[in-house]
Amino acid sequence: MNTVLPDFDPIPSSRQRIQVQVTTLKQAVDEADALAVPVAAGNEPPEELGVDLAGLKSAGFAGDRGRTLVLPRADGPVRVAVGIGSGDVDVALVRDLAAEFARAVPWHRKLAIEVADFGVPVADFAQAVTEGVLLARWRYFVGRDADRPTLESLHIVASDQDTAEAGAGAERGRIVAAACSLGRDLANCPATTLSAARMADVAVEVGTAAGLEVEIFGKDELIALGCGGLLGVNRGSVEPPRMIRLRYVPDEPTGRIALVGKGVMYDSGGISLKPSDESHAQMKNDMTGAAAVLSSMTALRDLGCRTAVTGYLMCTDNMPSGSAMKLGDVLTIHNGTTVEVLNTDAEGRLVMADALAMATEEPVDAIVDIATLTGACLRTFGTEIAGVMGNDPRVVEQLRQAGDVVDEPVWELPLIRSYRSQLDSAIADLTNMGGMNAGSITAALFLEEFVDGRPWAHVDIAGTAQLPAPRTWRNKGATGFGTKLLIEFALRFARPGTS
Repeated sequence: MNTVLPDFDPIPSSRQRIQVQVTTLKQAVDEADALAVPVAAGNEPPEELGVDLAGLKSAGFAGDRGRTLVLPRADGPVRVAVGIGSGDVDVALVRDLAAEFARAVPWHRKLAIEVADFGVPVADFAQAVTEGVLLARWRYFVGRDADRPTLESLHIVASDQDTAEAGAGAERGRIVAAACSLGRDLANCPATTLSAARMADVAVEVGTAAGLEVEIFGKDELIALGCGGLLGVNRGSVEPPRMIRLRYVPDEPTGRIALVGKGVMYDSGGISLKPSDESHAQMKNDMTGAAAVLSSMTALRDLGCRTAVTGYLMCTDNMPSGSAMKLGDVLTIHNGTTVEVLNTDAEGRLVMADALAMATEEPVDAIVDIATLTGACLRTFGTEIAGVMGNDPRVVEQLRQAGDVVDEPVWELPLIRSYRSQLDSAIADLTNMGGMNAGSITAALFLEEFVDGRPWAHVDIAGTAQLPAPRTWRNKGATGFGTKLLIEFALRFARPGTS
């Protein structure tokens, strides 16, 4: 008997339109369901909270950073005391506190926050609040009541002189949060629903709406291009592969970058089958890199990005079957390099090699690839920091700075050139696996073989792509890490040598 699988919408939360409004009217507070009230540790709270310091302490609330206390009222919205601690407040903390507020009242649909004097620029405050609330309320759910909105409106109340600044910041926050929601939707969508072909459909839909040029390359086109890496990994799957090329070209661009995303829609490991454990069940997120490239590029036009960006999404399943890629096979990458396959679960580098080689064939100031590439990176950094490596310290530093700004941090690992010999093959140009140790570094050294000396950096998000529990604005499950990082990198990109 054939089983009919449900055909879910792959981007359900991205279709929700949440009203974000900046207003000077205190009436907006009265119309809200919940209002955030910041409380500094050890200080008397604002009068509008309706409870003094002694009352808060009796309830076990001392204003510690990130702590919340919900205070219902007979009239008007509930007040939520949000602890800001005793130290300085920066943009990252504002984003986190806004998210904690949104999580403290999960059943309230209309939220309000007043612009606070924390020493943070008003526009940055409004942007961080908007991102924090919207991303904390993001949900990917396909069960009963899946279409129930998690949030209807967010009102940011500002003074007359701050309204324009706050409005601009809130709009930037809405654009960034929408891009992040798209990345999360894609990374959390079941792999049977989000095949490579369906990913291409989504790219056409959202990319075209965002002013991107979208080109789709099917199996025949990939054969003509000589993309042996992507085609080799795809051999075991009944789903055909897709390469998706996106272009964003502003007027008079100030720089040109290429972004390459690993789009392994489901990674079984191929013949080198993964163990049947929880990590195997997470492998629908092995396309988080491609999701980050697509979602970040949908924000570039509306944010006024001056950098021209070309994105490559390399999409396929990695499955075991009678036709699957075998250990010992030799693949020919787009640039003619031959690769001996020693492990079919080291497939991400194979699909990205084709795109990296293609990216060098056009004028480009820097190439960045992003991938859930190695378990070694997860074991090195855990789930909160991504690894970054590259052949140009100026590109790596721009990524590091971008990560610090948006709170998607990256940490540099060295490209130790002597480890390159671990990739030597007796029968081909190189192998797709190094030795037992330094797996993140040898994977990056493999990728470097295909950038032809162009300024390049590799971001390994194997650890940050999945979280076991929600934390501030970060969600449980596939996180979509990388969208904010790539947006900020593109917005502030400077050609190496000019920054």
